Amino acid sequence: MRSADDTYLVIPSANVDTRTQEIDNVAFWAAENNLKLNVSKTTEIVFQNSRRRRVVTPPSLLPGISRKNSLKILGVKITSHLSAYDHLRHVISESSQTLYALRVLRHHGMTEAGLHAVFHAVVVARLTYASPAWSGFITATDRQRVDAFLRRSRSEAKAGRLAEAK
Repeated sequence: MRSADDTYLVIPSANVDTRTQEIDNVAFWAAENNLKLNVSKTTEIVFQNSRRRRVVTPPSLLPGISRKNSLKILGVKITSHLSAYDHLRHVISESSQTLYALRVLRHHGMTEAGLHAVFHAVVVARLTYASPAWSGFITATDRQRVDAFLRRSRSEAKAGRLAEAK
């Protein structure tokens, strides 16, 4: 029997009392389809509207199910406050490491065309992966952080060409 991987159950706050029934329905569906719900890998996240001033008390914990403040959905990390800041910070950090690798490749003789191709294949692809899904969950400051990273990348590329031309 296989496990039912990557199943997401979204329950509106108005129906919070039906959580146990909904989990049971997923387990029943899995069994009907020769799958098994692995409760030890099941997590709950309670999304909170960060624009509301009042603090909402989260519902009680479900038996055997842990609660987290963030969730990675198809490679995109979303927090309980519906923010993609952590995801963006991680992507920019990984992309900065790739810039270092590109400098090493330049030092070892890779052509500008090759460096440009690797930059687009790795960095641009990483920055734009699922961006229509997460871009609505970032702030103007987060967008400025992405723009600053891209400007820094361009200036490093230009500086590298000038250094090689000397």
